[in-house]
Amino acid sequence: MSHLKSILTALLCLCATALGSAAAAGPIRVACVGDSITYGYLLKHPATESYPADLGRILGSGYDVGNFGVSATTLLKDGDYTYWKRKALVHADAFAPSIVVIMLGTNDSKPYNWARRADFARDAAAMIEHFQSLPSKPKVYVCLAVPVFKNRYGINEEHLAKFRAIWREVAGEHGAGIIDARTPFIGKESLFCDGVHPTVEGAKLLARTVANGILGTSAAAPKP
Repeated sequence: MSHLKSILTALLCLCATALGSAAAAGPIRVACVGDSITYGYLLKHPATESYPADLGRILGSGYDVGNFGVSATTLLKDGDYTYWKRKALVHADAFAPSIVVIMLGTNDSKPYNWARRADFARDAAAMIEHFQSLPSKPKVYVCLAVPVFKNRYGINEEHLAKFRAIWREVAGEHGAGIIDARTPFIGKESLFCDGVHPTVEGAKLLARTVANGILGTSAAAPKP
């Protein structure tokens, strides 16, 4: 009997240790990196209505989703307002993410930045490599940008389409996941405030699209 008690005690200790380790590991951290579309520009309450906020609600308590979107930023290092020089990048690194979702390229389609498009593939590769080299060794996903229905602010959908193609190729070469955020929005201009930035409902669709890409299931599949 005493031998059995010893075995049971040992098993309980192992279970307690395993549970303690799981608790210490904490939630899975997801860093959403991007421009004003990620930030939630034109939404009344970006902190609660942006796509990263919705993503956090979809994924649940086992995840901690951070919004590192900065309006007007470019992927291009020599862009007119590059993400590379923003504090958000430093904060995203310090977040120690397990998952990184990058959605940049929309502002790179503007005339000034389009003139520097030859560097886009190089800088796309550099950003993927930057996050992959973090101590937390995150899984990186490239989110192909939502469509632009009205060419405002100098943003050009024809140019953006070319950047999506480059992102897809570079992501494949670097083992990054690809999330297509364009296709679910085709024919859904009503989900945009100004033809560029998603509405509250648009942000929800974007969040479901990203969640589906991360989870790899139909549980969060895009809905009309």
